[in-house]
Amino acid sequence: MSKFKFTVGPWNVHTGADSYGPETRKAIDLETKFARFAELGFSAVQFHDDDAVPNMNNLTEEEIKAEARKVKAMLDKYGLAAEFVAPRLWMDPHTTDGGFTSTSEKDREFAMWRAYRSIDIARELGCDLIVLWLAREGTLCAESKSPVTATRQLVEAINNMLRYDDRIRVCIEPKPNEPIDRSFCGTVGHVMGVSAATIDPKRVGANLESAHAVLAGLDPANEIGFALAFDKLFTVHLNDQNGIRYDQDKSFGVENLRQAFNQIKVLWENRYWEKGYVGLDVKAMRTTSDEDSYEHLKNSLEIFKALEEKVARYDYDYANKLIAERKFEQLEMYTLNLIMGLK
Repeated sequence: MSKFKFTVGPWNVHTGADSYGPETRKAIDLETKFARFAELGFSAVQFHDDDAVPNMNNLTEEEIKAEARKVKAMLDKYGLAAEFVAPRLWMDPHTTDGGFTSTSEKDREFAMWRAYRSIDIARELGCDLIVLWLAREGTLCAESKSPVTATRQLVEAINNMLRYDDRIRVCIEPKPNEPIDRSFCGTVGHVMGVSAATIDPKRVGANLESAHAVLAGLDPANEIGFALAFDKLFTVHLNDQNGIRYDQDKSFGVENLRQAFNQIKVLWENRYWEKGYVGLDVKAMRTTSDEDSYEHLKNSLEIFKALEEKVARYDYDYANKLIAERKFEQLEMYTLNLIMGLK
C-alpha cells in the first residue's frame, strides 16, 4: 500500500494527435475518465479551466460557476477530489504572444480574466490551488520583450490573483522552452525568485515536472529537493523524458529508473505524502489503441509503487557508513542492486 495519494488530469487520456499527425484514438467523455481514474486508484483530478468548463469564453461568470458545480457533483459521485485548476493561456488567439507578458494590454487583460475565472472554478470544485504553466510567457524574438518588464508583469499578475482570493495558493510549473524558446521562468530557482517578490510568498510555490527539469539539463530529484528545502513544493508532475528533446511526457520511470528512484526517495525522506499529492503528467504513445488508453497511467503507478517499496527498504545505516568513508562506488552499486532487485 503506497503512502502517497495520486492525481491525474483529463488531458492525460487523449486522442494521440500531435504537431505532426492527426488523432489516433477516439475522444473519451469526462465522466468515463473519472470512473476509470477512481478504478485505477487515483484520489484526485487536475484541471485546466476549460477541462471543467468548456467554451468558458462564451459564458458569464455565473454560468461558469454553475458548470463547475456540475463537475463537482460528478467528482463526488466517484469519490474524487479536485487538486488544482490551471488557466489554459496558450490555446487562445488572445495569447499568441503570451498571456501575462503579452505585448498587448488587451490580451493581458484577457489572461487575467481567465486567471480570475480559474479561481472561481477552483472555489466551486473545492480546491485552493491554481497552477500556472507559463507556456508562452517568453519570446520567440529576443528583442520583442524586455525580460525586466516581463518578469515584473508576471509578479503583478500573481499579486492580482492573491488579492482576488485570500485563500488560494499559486503554483508555477516552470519549463525552460517549448512552445517558446526563451522562457522567463524556466526552473524552480526562477519560481523561488518570483515567489519572493510577491505580496504573499507563502502562498506562491512550485509544481516540478520531471521532464521539464530534464529539458533544462537539471536533475529532477534535485529540483524537487530544492523546492522542498524552502517548503515550496506545492505539487509535482512525475513523468519521464528521453534527453533534451521536445516535451515527451513519457510514463514515469520508463527511461531512467535510477532517476525515478531518486525522485521518490527525496519525496519519501521528506514525508511528502503529508503535504500534497503526487501528480502524473504522462501521455500514451500515438500507437496506443483505444482499448489501451489507460495503460500509460497503470504503468506509471506500477513503476512508482515498485520503486517506492525499494525506497522503503533503503538501508540508511549502511548508506551513511559508506558516505562517511567516502565509498561512493560501493554506494552506487548498493543503490543499483536495490533497484535491480539484487538486494
